[in-house]
Amino acid sequence: MLIEIGHVEAIFRYPVKSMGGERLEVAKMGWHGLDGDRRLAFRRMDDRSGFPWLTASQLPDLLLFAPHREDGAEGDFPTHIRTPDSEVTTVFGEDLAAEVGRRYGAPVQMMRLNHGIFDEASISVIAFDTVREIERLAGRSPDVRRFRPNVVVRLLRSVPFQEDEWLGGVLSFGEGDDAPAITVTMRDVRCSMVNLDPDSASPAPEVLKAVVRANQNNAGIYGAVTRIGQLAVGQTILLRAVTEKRERG
Repeated sequence: MLIEIGHVEAIFRYPVKSMGGERLEVAKMGWHGLDGDRRLAFRRMDDRSGFPWLTASQLPDLLLFAPHREDGAEGDFPTHIRTPDSEVTTVFGEDLAAEVGRRYGAPVQMMRLNHGIFDEASISVIAFDTVREIERLAGRSPDVRRFRPNVVVRLLRSVPFQEDEWLGGVLSFGEGDDAPAITVTMRDVRCSMVNLDPDSASPAPEVLKAVVRANQNNAGIYGAVTRIGQLAVGQTILLRAVTEKRERG
């Protein structure tokens, strides 16, 4: 039996890792997350680690760069980037790499990976109720963009951090056998990026402190896609809990 837990409140996609996101009404969820999500990222050319990607944790200004597509451009990838100084340059242009490298203090190179560049998993979900509680504890107005989710849930049962109860279960978005679905694989352990204001990149350390205090530094969940399909704002979200699968298994 499936349990209705809420509906899709908002959908976000982030074409370039750590840059500004896009709020969507509909999105295709494929095996590697939302089409066009985090398929591009800047590589730190002097970094030889297993994770050489430049993020807002190292350069908060990245949040202020806005990817967009020119009218008539095909596909899910941006064609241009608007810089914090309102200059517009092509995604793979030398000017953009030079500007980001100047702000970072070392050379960078734009890269494209067809399967995406993710920290932990290809889909992230958070409940608006969780965001509202964190921001209440931090003394700030709720802003889901701080948490950079793919899907924001409006819960039927308004309990913050309810996402922890979904661990190991399956979330379906919409009804029917063809509804897109994810298996909830892990909690989303938060870092200092939640402190950064999406509009100014200014830090507010009290936000991460609130997450630590309220829920041991966890807020939201990650998932692995188990059924592809179309996500849409307003879709009913259904949960098949892990306990039911064990009883049947």
